[in-house]
Amino acid sequence: MAGASSPCVFCQIARSYTSTTLLHSDDKVVAFQDINPSAFRHYLVIPVEHIATVKDLQRRAEDYSLVGHMLNVGQTLLHRDAPHSMEYSFGFHRPPFNSVNHLHLHCLALPFTPRWKRVKYLSLGPLGGFIEAEKLLEKIKPYPDL
Repeated sequence: MAGASSPCVFCQIARSYTSTTLLHSDDKVVAFQDINPSAFRHYLVIPVEHIATVKDLQRRAEDYSLVGHMLNVGQTLLHRDAPHSMEYSFGFHRPPFNSVNHLHLHCLALPFTPRWKRVKYLSLGPLGGFIEAEKLLEKIKPYPDL
């Protein structure tokens, strides 16, 4: 876990060491507006605990629960702040396409603004790119106990 002197800007935001306005805060995640929005509404939901990327998540209950909670927070915020949006998108960039090495869920109320930014949110299959939150949840869903 990163401390106060961490160079990770998202760790600093999660611990309220910056002037970033938080839209949501609890013991597991915080949410705030993206500083370079790609859509009508563009929020980020990050875990308080430093987790570098989606590649650090595993098929275990705590990771599955965290991503599910992140998605729930993002959906709640967008439905509250952009109730008339016709389409929403929720997902993560996979390395090497992530901009900050701290897990963050992109929560987008579409349309993309400008339209060309949609390219940043395309899946590139095995090469990486963007993975929808629901697909990530499928990948990390814990195996049932036998």
